[in-house]
Amino acid sequence: MMGRRTSDAVKISILFSFRATKVFSGEPLAYPSPAFFSTSIVGETPILVRDFIRSALYDPNHGYFSQRSGVVGMLEKSIKFNQLEGRKAYMRHLDKIYKQHDIAWFTPVELFKPWYAHGIAEAIMRTANLSIPLQIYEIGGGSGTCAKGIMDYIMLNAPARVYNNMTYTSVEISSSLAKKQIETVGEVRSHLSRFTVECRDAADRSGWGDVNPQPCWVIMLEVLDNLPHDLIYSKNQVSPWTEVWLEKRHDSSCLSELYKPLKDPLIKRCVEIIEMDKEHVSIGSSAVSAARSIWSKIFPKPRRSWIPTGCLQLLEVLHGALPKMSLIASDFSYLPDVRIAGDRAPLVSTKKDGSSLDHSSYIDAKGDADIFFPTDFWILERMDHYCSGWMKVQKDTSSKQGKKRRTIILDTASFMEEFGLPSKTRTKDGYNPLLDDFKNTKFYLSVPTHNTK
Repeated sequence: MMGRRTSDAVKISILFSFRATKVFSGEPLAYPSPAFFSTSIVGETPILVRDFIRSALYDPNHGYFSQRSGVVGMLEKSIKFNQLEGRKAYMRHLDKIYKQHDIAWFTPVELFKPWYAHGIAEAIMRTANLSIPLQIYEIGGGSGTCAKGIMDYIMLNAPARVYNNMTYTSVEISSSLAKKQIETVGEVRSHLSRFTVECRDAADRSGWGDVNPQPCWVIMLEVLDNLPHDLIYSKNQVSPWTEVWLEKRHDSSCLSELYKPLKDPLIKRCVEIIEMDKEHVSIGSSAVSAARSIWSKIFPKPRRSWIPTGCLQLLEVLHGALPKMSLIASDFSYLPDVRIAGDRAPLVSTKKDGSSLDHSSYIDAKGDADIFFPTDFWILERMDHYCSGWMKVQKDTSSKQGKKRRTIILDTASFMEEFGLPSKTRTKDGYNPLLDDFKNTKFYLSVPTHNTK
C-alpha cells in the first residue's frame, strides 16, 4: 500500500513519486479564464469550482506551481537497485537523495530511470505499426527523462529505419522545463534532430493546428491528477444535481458555495458521459421511487461529486487534433486519507517546514496548497470512447458500428511485469519498489480499433 504523506521523506517519496511532471515557472495557462486574478482568486463575480482550482494551481501571480517554480527533481545517475540489500536500504538511500536535492518529489520515471521509460517504449513498439513513421507526443514532459529513455530504447532495440524516421514532440507549458528537456535529450546528439518541444497548453485546440490524420502515440504520465475538476451538489438522494460556484460573502473575504441548475456545457457533457443524470431513473416500480422520495425527506443526505471536466476538455482536444492517436496514461487510482467531502474528492495539502498539512476544505487552497485528484479509470475509459465518437453513435440505435477503440487498464505492477524489466528494479532480498510500492496507481492504454493506415 502506498504510504501516508508526512514529514518523513520515505513516505513523502512514496506518495509524491507518482506526482505530475509539471513544474511551472510563472507562465500563464492558455485556458480562457475570468479576469479575477488581481487581488484574489474570486472577485465580485461568482466562478465555477474548476476556475477556482485552475487559478489556485496555475495563476502566474499566486498559483501553487508558479510560487514553487523549482526545476523538477533530476538524479545525476540511476539508482543501482541490485546493489541495495532491501527495503530499509532503499528507504535510507531515498531519504539521502531527497535531503541532497531539497525537493518535494521525484517522478517515477526519474526514480526508476531508465527502466520506467523503457517499459513504456516497449509497450509502444509492440502495438505501433512500425511500417510507417513513428510519431510520439508527450504531454507535460518534465525534465525530459522519459523522452530520452524512450528514444534510447527505440534507438537500441528497434530496426534502424524506425529510429531514423521517428519524431518525438513534447508539449510543455513551462519554458524552463522546455529548455531542460532539450538539454536532457541532447545528451544523445542524434536524438535532437528527432525531438521537438512546443511550449504551449495541450488543452488549447488552436495550438495543435491542422488535424493530423496519421497514427501516433500520446503519453500522459501523472497529468490527470492536477487537471481542473468541477463539483456538483444535490441536497438529498432524489434532488437533481446542481453545479457549484464560488462567491465572496458580502462584506467578507470568506468564500461560500452557490448552487445553480446544470447549465455549463462542459459539466453537462461530463454528467451525461458518467450517466449521473440517470441515477434518478427508477430501477424498479414507481412504488420504489416513492419510497426513496419519502426516505430522502426523513433522512436527507446531501451528495457531492467531483467530475473530471478538465480531463474531458483535454481528451476532446486530443481526439479532434489526433483522431488516430494511441494513448498511454498513468496516474493515481485512489488517494489515502482524503479529508475533502465528495466522490473522487482531491487531496489538498500544504507543505511547511518539512511537514505536510492536509486541508478539510478545497477552499483553503489559495495558492499555497497542492490540489490533486484520483483518477476513476472507468470514467476515463468512457470519456475516451465518447470523445472518439463511439458513444455518440450508440444513441442511433440503427447504427451497427462497433467501438472505435480498444482499451485496457492495468495496475502499475502488471504493466511493468508485461512490458518492463522488473529484475532491474529489484533489491538483493527480492523487494521491488516499482512493483511493491505503487498499489494505488494504474496505466490506461487505448488504441484505435483500426490502426493500420
